[in-house]
Amino acid sequence: MERKRTDCPALPPGWKKEEVIRKSGLSAGKSDVYYYSPTGKKFRSKPQLARYLGNAVDLGCFDFRTGKMMPGKLQKNKQKLRHDPFNLSKGGKPDLNTALPIRQTASIFKQPVTKVTSHPGNKVKTDLQRATEQPRQLFWEKRLKGLRSSDVTEEVLRTMDLPKGLQSVGPDSSDDTLLSAIASALHMSSAPITGQTSVAAEKNPAIWLNTSQPLCKAFTVTDEHIREQEMKVYQARRSLEEALMADGLARANENTRELLEGKAA
Repeated sequence: MERKRTDCPALPPGWKKEEVIRKSGLSAGKSDVYYYSPTGKKFRSKPQLARYLGNAVDLGCFDFRTGKMMPGKLQKNKQKLRHDPFNLSKGGKPDLNTALPIRQTASIFKQPVTKVTSHPGNKVKTDLQRATEQPRQLFWEKRLKGLRSSDVTEEVLRTMDLPKGLQSVGPDSSDDTLLSAIASALHMSSAPITGQTSVAAEKNPAIWLNTSQPLCKAFTVTDEHIREQEMKVYQARRSLEEALMADGLARANENTRELLEGKAA
């Protein structure tokens, strides 16, 4: 890595800006920016810098990457917040829609038309069944087939292994499709997941399939299954705790080493 440390005129005297350029790896050519106080304290982000300086310096228009004051950037941010329809400070709500890719087909059912007047004997008729049930494409979960998740290096992540007791129902169904169907059912519905309880669905799923349940045969969750999952969760939490502790120790050692190097220089 190549390190370049220069003075930062936008901050009080004695402050240094360091730019670290990566020379190898997948992130070669990218750079990280750090700031050092006159006493050698290292800052990795603008919030850390703002908390340390407090009211001594107004960092509202300070650009952390370039180390310069940019008043135009502050004005653009204010205009963006002013015209942002999802600005929470003005009572807006962010778009939290997590609907799955289900095709919305046009309705072929007759829709009643009601003329609303001020007559006291007028009655408004509504179709309760249509208000609660919407048409859904059969076997829509198959549209998720072939989709894979990948990490930042674009390496495909390993999929989950389903228990042996889960068997798919439907034409050309695979474990990936079944996993997507179960995950979608858990995400979109609060009803219990039981699978296709009707035996007729195995013979002709296109007719007897329960669309509110995933594409799998009926299954039963035993106490042994619950204990196995609890053990997996416990092991995963232990691994995460060890990784976080190791990362914290590595960061502390790096800060100590860089502080000693700064004092030696």
